[in-house]
Amino acid sequence: MTKAEPGYNDLPEQRYHFPEAYLARAEAMVGDWIVYYEPRRPSTDLMSRGGRSAYFATAKVERIYPDPVQPDHRYAEVSGYLEFSRAVPFAENGKYYESALQKADGSTNRGAFGHSVRVMSDLEFDEIWRVGFGHVLGLEPRPRPNKGVPEQPLAPDDGDEPFEVDRPIVDQMVSRPFRSRAFSASLKRAYGDTCAITGLKLINGKGRSEVQGAHIRPVEDRGPDSVRNGLALSGTVHWMFDRGLISIEDDYSLLIAEGMLPDAAIRLIRPERRLLLPTNPAEWPHRQFLDYHRKNKFKG
Repeated sequence: MTKAEPGYNDLPEQRYHFPEAYLARAEAMVGDWIVYYEPRRPSTDLMSRGGRSAYFATAKVERIYPDPVQPDHRYAEVSGYLEFSRAVPFAENGKYYESALQKADGSTNRGAFGHSVRVMSDLEFDEIWRVGFGHVLGLEPRPRPNKGVPEQPLAPDDGDEPFEVDRPIVDQMVSRPFRSRAFSASLKRAYGDTCAITGLKLINGKGRSEVQGAHIRPVEDRGPDSVRNGLALSGTVHWMFDRGLISIEDDYSLLIAEGMLPDAAIRLIRPERRLLLPTNPAEWPHRQFLDYHRKNKFKG
């Protein structure tokens, strides 16, 4: 369980910070896959509300190591972080995805929510995974940010690289074609199918958005498949961003490599020269990834 504004030194894409009380449970997960859950309270403020109350991502636990500053805390280092194409509520249509969260009388077990590290069965994990990646697997349309023509489910032969829908779950989660589709679907949802730099929103004849999922810190440079490490960009702007002709400041203002872009390309950029951001602040680009792009990719 991790909040949008955690009280611990968390970066879910890379590490999970937890008190020693959960050490035995966490150690049992080393080498296995986990799901992240965001509670209703998005911060340490007891009066805060607005969290998704949903499972939103998966990752693999690589190792547990001590916190050198707080001896009674540990870190779990993770790899393979991937966000679901739609967040999965802990209960929907009367069904609880974690059986431990439901009492015998059918009501919610609030006490179970007090445990930030919980163990679930393989069957529970599999079901959450299939619901969270339903669009990527071609099982359901992608939930759209506004009402209208739903995006058709992806077919096995859609996209540049094919993948096998019936492959085992773990094989899918390390498959680059699958991960690319899931990453793109999450960004389209977060950015409302709109290019974050131009503000353009183009939908094709199948009801699919023409924006692409762009990594801020590239995968080949150990960049995670996280919405916070991504942007929804139109094809031309995606090309310019990947080549360092455009970058982003920590305040989300845009940087342009002077003298390296023609006027026609500059006119594509929003006149405010500021990034269009998701409605959910928890999905805004993380400053760590923006800093990497400026220092290692930007040619300005």
